[in-house]
Amino acid sequence: MKELTFGTLIAVFEEVFGRGLFWTMVAVAGIVTLGYLYVLIRDRSVSWKKFLLAQLSMPIGAVAAVWFVMVMTESRLSDLGGPVDVIVFLGVAGLGAVGAAILVYTLESLLGSTRTKSAPEA
Repeated sequence: MKELTFGTLIAVFEEVFGRGLFWTMVAVAGIVTLGYLYVLIRDRSVSWKKFLLAQLSMPIGAVAAVWFVMVMTESRLSDLGGPVDVIVFLGVAGLGAVGAAILVYTLESLLGSTRTKSAPEA
């Protein structure tokens, strides 16, 4: 493998996760992203209460993403081979954290908890 192409990355991800699971994850990520964009356009501003709750979910998303990848690759932390592996796992954790925050913010906005709804102005 002399070149890293987009097609090569897709083939690797399909091999690691399985074709069905990989494309399901892509579809879910697309739906959540569209929902997030819809919420941002609809509300025309960021709700800081919802944003705080979303930030609190980030560590859970990071741990869940690393755990998911380790389960899918049948790996353990003792299998990390060097700095590149640590960088990849930090990247996975970062993406999991951001994904969890976007998911929580979107769900909170669409489902509307009474904690985060704005009080009516007088």
